[in-house]
Amino acid sequence: MRLHLSALVLALAAAGCAQLPTAATSAATAPAAAGAYLSSIAPDVLRAHVKYLASDELEGRGTPSRGQDLATDYIAAQFRKAGLEPAGDDGYFQTAHWQYAERKPEDVSLSVSAGGNTVTVPAGGATGSFLDAVSLASTPAVYMGWKEALENSEAANGKVLVVPAAPVPGAVRQLQEKLRSKPALVIMIDREKRNGAGTGGWLVNPEQPAVKGAPRVLVLHAADAAAALEKGGASVTARVAAVALRPVKLRNVVGVLRGSDPSLKNSYVLMTAHHDHVGIRNGEVYNGANDDASGVASVIGAAGALAARKERPRRSIVFMTLWGEELGMLGSKYYARHPVFPLKDTVAMINLEQTGRTDDSEGRQLDSVAMTGFDFSTVGEMLKKSAEQTGIRLWKHASFSDQFFGRADNQSLADAGVPAHTLSVAYGFSDYHGKDDTWDKLDYDNMARVTRMLAQGVYDIADNPVRPAWTDAPKAAGYAAKGRALLATP
Repeated sequence: MRLHLSALVLALAAAGCAQLPTAATSAATAPAAAGAYLSSIAPDVLRAHVKYLASDELEGRGTPSRGQDLATDYIAAQFRKAGLEPAGDDGYFQTAHWQYAERKPEDVSLSVSAGGNTVTVPAGGATGSFLDAVSLASTPAVYMGWKEALENSEAANGKVLVVPAAPVPGAVRQLQEKLRSKPALVIMIDREKRNGAGTGGWLVNPEQPAVKGAPRVLVLHAADAAAALEKGGASVTARVAAVALRPVKLRNVVGVLRGSDPSLKNSYVLMTAHHDHVGIRNGEVYNGANDDASGVASVIGAAGALAARKERPRRSIVFMTLWGEELGMLGSKYYARHPVFPLKDTVAMINLEQTGRTDDSEGRQLDSVAMTGFDFSTVGEMLKKSAEQTGIRLWKHASFSDQFFGRADNQSLADAGVPAHTLSVAYGFSDYHGKDDTWDKLDYDNMARVTRMLAQGVYDIADNPVRPAWTDAPKAAGYAAKGRALLATP
């Protein structure tokens, strides 16, 4: 029955007659000064988008998954309904052809012997995102701190190197790329399950071949085995089967609203959000309503409103939703390597995260939106007018503005030199990445007001003949240099 309902929703949306409430059903209306066209961004309409995208039917939108494919089909249908021009290699889809590697829990056998006792790690207690097989008889283990392991781990040559998990992104990749020694195996202790291959599989990027001669890293989650290794004097026996590989197709959804200026229409403002979440964990669906079905709904709402506006901005606006943000911003990194529109002609990226919840961990956030890297570019100054016009406070969080700049999809475009920022209502909330981040927790009246401001802001940037630029803020220096190099490309 669920499959039939989903097909019906998608068919209606594709035909431009999805059964969504109209703006007239909402009590909240856009301020008159902002233009009547923004009134189409209504709470009930946003609620309908989020309710579907964060439904159990979409299974948490893991990457890759059937549920994520349903989400991208739905988003493409909404872009088509709005009248956006398809801009992908397959209609509205920019496709990436990767592989998915799978290793069953029982394919990893690991035991630790110390002091006359042997601890056997249960199935699923250790994961490894390398492709080849391992067969290791009883082998001495050497425990080292993270820094020592990276700088001076020759004592572990031919042995099992044991390290604590590092609180840094891509910890396993760092070990594979920077380790100078040649251990028979590396075990990274991670009781909290913050690293590793997840629930049985991981993506393999064909453009990023395995590091030649890289150490094979097992991530250990079992507490008793970890304790035995941390004490020292242990030996390890391990058997890991080779993985099974299958092809997967991953999709960014891309639609464009062409600008009106004969010259400037060939430059672009990106408005983005990520459509993936973390999928199913321990048999429970993690719906990801605020993170980031809300951002996707805001992009859809803004696209519909701006496409319906009679006056087109001078520049073109690209509306895009991205895959794999939860796995390390993979979809946005893919776009940065394979841009649909030239990066040197991309003047800004406005990325949306968590636009629905107002119950911020630091206090309720109403009629306000925060921006990461606030001082890094002139985007903040350019958005002030639209914020004032729509009655929304645009603000800088004293700590999180800089700290969270590199934790969302804007980072991928910033690394390429494009002024790119993420805007959100709440930085932290109680159900972040939890199973209770559900559609009914969002404040849709506030979400509508904020989305109207964001739509107006994107329009204003696209209509401005002056393009955003990086500032001379110290933390923006590297991005500014990349921006200059980008603009100098032929």
